[in-house]
Formats: sequence, structure tokens, C-alpha cells
Amino acid sequence: MKIDESLINYLEELSYLVLSDEEKARIADELEKILGSMVRLNDLNTNNIDEHNTTFNLVNVFREDVEKPSLSRELILKNAPVKNDETFTVPKTFE
Repeated sequence: MKIDESLINYLEELSYLVLSDEEKARIADELEKILGSMVRLNDLNTNNIDEHNTTFNLVNVFREDVEKPSLSRELILKNAPVKNDETFTVPKTFE
């Protein structure tokens, strides 16, 4: 894949970077090498490999989802430093 200047400029804008012309040229060259090596993965024969194959013997370790009553609102808000009738009250994080 050919990495052109417009792609480098787009990536520069996305990453909020300011790159010199030398840095842009170096990055373009490095990206071409990286993507070129990734193309080699297309040559691998994966026909007989399970798509969920892993080297670990993993099992589902989650518990069964059992419905049970929640705590009362009064109990939850009991130790809240600042609250109104129904919720915690916290400082604004933005205007």
C-alpha cells in the first residue's frame, strides 16, 4: 500500500500533531513497511483453524445471573455527604 502525503496530513490532523516534512517522510516510509509486512498475513492458510482457537483453556467463569432485590434508596444515601431526596449531589464538572 502506498502511503501518500494526504494520508499523512490526515493522520497528523487526527493525532493533533505538527510534523516537519522530514518526519512526515520518515513516518510514511515506516507505515509502508508495517503495512507491507501485514500483507504477508494474507498468505497464511487458516482454512482448518477454529476462529475462536486459543492457547489457553478458558472456561466461562461468570456466575449465573440471579435476580435479587436491590438495597433501599434510604440505605444507599444514608452516608452520602450531600444528597437530595433521591440522589447523590456532586459538584458540576463543566459549565
